[in-house]
Amino acid sequence: MARNKFDTDEEIEQKLNLRIIPRMLRWIKPYSWWMVLACVIMLVASGISLISPYLIRMAIDVAIPAANYSLLIKISVFIVITTLFARILLAAKLRLMTRVAQKIIVTIRKEVFTKLQALPFTYFDSRPHGKILIRVVNYVNSLSDLLSNGIIQLISDLFTLVVIVCFMLAIDVRLTLVCMAVLPVLLLVLVSMKKKQHEAWKQESYKRSNLTAYLSESLNGMKITQSFARERVNQGIFNELCDKCKKVWIHAVNMNNIIWPVVDNLSTLGVALVYMAGIAWLGDGMGGTVTVGTLVAFTGYIWRFWMPIQNLGNFYNSMVTTGAYVERIFELLDEPEDITDKDGAVELPPIRGHVSFDHVNFSYEPGNPILKDVNFTITPGTSVAIVGPTGAGKTTIVNLLTRFYNPDDGKILIDGLDIQELQIKSIRKQVGVMLQDSFLFSGTIMENIRYGRLDATDEECIAAAKTVQAHDFIDAFPDGYNTKVTANGGGLSQGQKQLISFARVLLSDPRILILDEATSSVDTQTEKALQKGLDQLLKGRTSFIIAHRLSTIRNSDIIFFVDHGEIVERGNHKELMALNGNYAHLVNGV
Repeated sequence: MARNKFDTDEEIEQKLNLRIIPRMLRWIKPYSWWMVLACVIMLVASGISLISPYLIRMAIDVAIPAANYSLLIKISVFIVITTLFARILLAAKLRLMTRVAQKIIVTIRKEVFTKLQALPFTYFDSRPHGKILIRVVNYVNSLSDLLSNGIIQLISDLFTLVVIVCFMLAIDVRLTLVCMAVLPVLLLVLVSMKKKQHEAWKQESYKRSNLTAYLSESLNGMKITQSFARERVNQGIFNELCDKCKKVWIHAVNMNNIIWPVVDNLSTLGVALVYMAGIAWLGDGMGGTVTVGTLVAFTGYIWRFWMPIQNLGNFYNSMVTTGAYVERIFELLDEPEDITDKDGAVELPPIRGHVSFDHVNFSYEPGNPILKDVNFTITPGTSVAIVGPTGAGKTTIVNLLTRFYNPDDGKILIDGLDIQELQIKSIRKQVGVMLQDSFLFSGTIMENIRYGRLDATDEECIAAAKTVQAHDFIDAFPDGYNTKVTANGGGLSQGQKQLISFARVLLSDPRILILDEATSSVDTQTEKALQKGLDQLLKGRTSFIIAHRLSTIRNSDIIFFVDHGEIVERGNHKELMALNGNYAHLVNGV
């Protein structure tokens, strides 16, 4: 099968190292006291559970030989009570850390989503949305468990190991050395597998990201897929991506599964060695006698010794696995925010609508200019139509005005103020944008209109809908303005979605209004009615209208004909027709 763009993995230069740990720990800092409490609970529970083998030794070596039933009963009751108490503490810790984990998830997702909203359009233009989505959902879920339970368990296991070793040394130094003789083998395995495991999970991250990206694009383009009967081709691409995802996941899991069998086998070997040495040293008098109680208690500690070792191995696996996901999250959080407020940026005061472009140049890619030395000055209340061939730079002009992108050179002024020195939010609050691709959010029609101004009343929303000629078809629905719409306005025609979007923009009452092919999906009859409302609306407002329909632009105060990034003609309809240039040829269909 031919290679497709979703086969391409995103390369990440960042490597798994200890420097990412402080960055992860900052998410825990707000919940540090909760973590400390959970850690104390774990330490107390671990300490209590470690008393049992020592008491069993006492029962075997002291109480049973002496037939001291009273002591035996006391030991048994104490073991039962401490075991129950330890279980209660562990349950409390689990409940506490579950809450912490969910709070951490919320914290990370808020930070990621805030970052996404601050990133420039260029970030979204160059990446499939599915690859962005998987960072916010899947990768954050994987990270949260490591940051909550994983770290607490790590501290508890390290504490348990220290205490166990102390108990073991107190019981018998020689048996302790025998037990720990296999540890160098375990360390050798862990070190040798570290790089391979990390690479395996990074590859799994790549393939899962590719699969999610393709699925997201396929769902968004399902109508096109069915229109061109591409189902079988798309199914083949999806199957290929699924197979690759399955293979790398199985490989990564197999790499992980190497650790726990090694730990399990080494722990069994350690126990066997202790049994062999303990039996050989029973009552041998070589620097002390190994009793049956000592041997039983010691084997109890051995199993407890290897349990935190196994947990540490699992934590290491989780760290390696999550490290691949953390790289993706940090990659997103480290993306430069090219479109940001400068230090000392001021809020744009209420404006009249005076707009100037002063020798503006712009390119999406270096060496490929889109706008070249664009100059114009528009007085308040002027309506400007921008026409020209596809790709000439018409939309780019209005995108620069709203600071969706920054110019390479030159200045853009609103009421004499350089927009580079203004707060972005204050600009966009007074500049309304109506795009060709109308997008509606899940919810009611009323909620979608009110998106333009959240404090607007129902009456104001309805008035905006009436102005753009949307009221009649909305009112015809059984639920009227409370009609539910799905994501991106499923169930509505393209023209209906465009009119609702128009009402949303008008409700915000902008002083500068940008209409980018805003009437392209409206039928001719509706457009005539809409034009009446627009004529009233545009009075007193500066407006930029990008359109191909002559009826939309001929009444504009000034018309710019843009070609190859330059304004080659400017004037009103009559002046440009008299010029008999590019605009006249466009109108006459030449």
